[in-house]
Amino acid sequence: MRSTWQWFSDSASFQVLLTILVIFFIGVVIMGYFRRFKKSRGTASENGDESFFKGIQFLLSDDRDQAIEEFTKSVQVNSNTIETYVALGNLYRSKGDIDRAIRIRQNIILRPNLDEQIKIRALLDLGKDYRKGGFLNRALKTFIQVTQKRPNDLETLEEVERIYEELKDWDNAYITRQKISRISKKDFSHILAHYLVKNGKACQEEGDLNRAKSFFGKAISTYKGCVDAYLHLGDLFFAKEEYEKAISTWKKVVAIAPQFTFLAYRRLEGAYSRMKNLKPVEDFLKECAKSNTDAFTHMALARYLHNKNDVDGALKEAENALKLDPTFWEARRFKGKILLSHGKEKEIAADYGEILSLLNMPYLRFQCSQCGFVPDDLQWKCPQCNMWDTIGLIDSPVTVVERKE
Repeated sequence: MRSTWQWFSDSASFQVLLTILVIFFIGVVIMGYFRRFKKSRGTASENGDESFFKGIQFLLSDDRDQAIEEFTKSVQVNSNTIETYVALGNLYRSKGDIDRAIRIRQNIILRPNLDEQIKIRALLDLGKDYRKGGFLNRALKTFIQVTQKRPNDLETLEEVERIYEELKDWDNAYITRQKISRISKKDFSHILAHYLVKNGKACQEEGDLNRAKSFFGKAISTYKGCVDAYLHLGDLFFAKEEYEKAISTWKKVVAIAPQFTFLAYRRLEGAYSRMKNLKPVEDFLKECAKSNTDAFTHMALARYLHNKNDVDGALKEAENALKLDPTFWEARRFKGKILLSHGKEKEIAADYGEILSLLNMPYLRFQCSQCGFVPDDLQWKCPQCNMWDTIGLIDSPVTVVERKE
């Protein structure tokens, strides 16, 4: 006890003790501060996570405004959460607020030490924002940046192809689709053929018929079932007054896609006034009438016979068309005009009675077999699902040329 008191009485020993106590006190203060900081930070993180998950719930219930509000709260608490910024950008894009979406993507891309894969995804999203905003050249440039880092990314290549289509750059669309075909190891010859036809049409409009012919021929070689190529190659022959070649080309549509033969018939009707020798037209129509059991064929033959002043033959073929399809209003109108012009009142009354029973029934309607979209007229590419060759006649025996996945 005495030795202990002597140790405390010693000034040097007392200073050592005092130093130890001070260090201990400072340690306690620092530990308390650290615990409070850690606790507050953990609470903030939890609040940020809570807002993030609330945003996900609102997103799943399709309440985009509330989702944006919660995601915004989340990034205010924790600005390091990339996923939240990505979700916000997608939401702004879906609402049409393209400027905000673009700013968010740009902020993500500019972050230092950002993971390369996250940066590439942000670039892809930025390209989609640009495209939706109508900035096609910027979008194309951005997507190409992505393809330089991911040359085999099908999603990006399809985005590039879509922009080339919108820019009517058919050459580059063709090249891009070739890459997609090579990477996916799938046959997209039907799409490649359509791009060649597009190029051919452009050349035809510019008066370069030889180059147009080359494109149409290449389209047919690429895909034998390309109806559009046969139709426009026939148009080209017809424009050059090579009528028999035109008819021979249009005739091939009958073999590859009988349901679209009516497109050739409409072209033949334009030939009546320009061809001196209509025998090839007559032979074609009669041959089609024997092999095809569709209303269009008989109607085309009816028009031809009426053009030759064969009234009875025209009426017979119009009636054949109506037997196959009572709702064929074009045939009804054609038959009615003939009956009126020849004063056949009893036949007119009987025909009118049939018409009354068929009112409000649609005719010549088209539908996409892939997504169900119903366009106003025939289109080779569905504007809704962007699939080629999936639109055909509703209730026809064969609804599409050939479906391609």
